[in-house]
Amino acid sequence: MPSTLLLSLSTLVLSIGLTVVLTKPNVLWVLIGVELMLLAAGFNFVLFNHYDPQQQGQVFALFIMAMTVCETAVALAIIFKVYQHYQSTQLDRLQDLREE
Repeated sequence: MPSTLLLSLSTLVLSIGLTVVLTKPNVLWVLIGVELMLLAAGFNFVLFNHYDPQQQGQVFALFIMAMTVCETAVALAIIFKVYQHYQSTQLDRLQDLREE
């Protein structure tokens, strides 16, 4: 596959993730958007690994995957506790956290 096609695919995934983060009012959708943006970054590392003889792109992609798993676990735990307290995952409703 040509590199330009793969870069276009990565750009599309990144833009979808950014759109989800900026437009969705639910915390879970924002988390999904962040995961899509990290996926696009990892995809670029694997794509550009083709030009690196030391295979550093694959190592960075593995670090991104490990970081994504840790970030998701912590974020879901926080969302679970916030939902228990507020009974909502809507970002507008969670603005009360700053006021208390």
